[in-house]
Amino acid sequence: MSKQSIQELVDRYISISFSVNKKGESLVKEQISSDLTSDQHYMLRYIRKSGTCTSSELAEVFEVKKSAITAIINRMWEKGLIKRTRDENDRRVVYLNLSEKGIDLFEQTENRIHKLVESIINQFDETEIKQFLDTYEKLNRVLMENCRGSKR
Repeated sequence: MSKQSIQELVDRYISISFSVNKKGESLVKEQISSDLTSDQHYMLRYIRKSGTCTSSELAEVFEVKKSAITAIINRMWEKGLIKRTRDENDRRVVYLNLSEKGIDLFEQTENRIHKLVESIINQFDETEIKQFLDTYEKLNRVLMENCRGSKR
């Protein structure tokens, strides 16, 4: 492939990626309760899926400093969305899980997001959806490998 062809593909990828991410995030943000930021929603989602986790685990998963996670968790705790439980054997370890209020808000938000995504993917046939997801998963694997390689 020529250098010009590669440059055109790179430009096209960057342009599409930017547009899709911006528009997608905007549409999802419209479905998230005004009580939540996008980061808080993603934290609720992760905690709900994992059941219980720690701030350190969240910092690692979301690739941010623990201080940033602490600030987000504190705001979510103040809103009554999460519960903190100290480990009985090591009081330094604090487990996080969703409160009833957090579960309710998460489920309401997820239902709205699910309807949004469903309305979008219904515009594609099953083959297109599968091909897109397979390709997107491959892109994710490649990016993950590159990230691991650059941290060595």
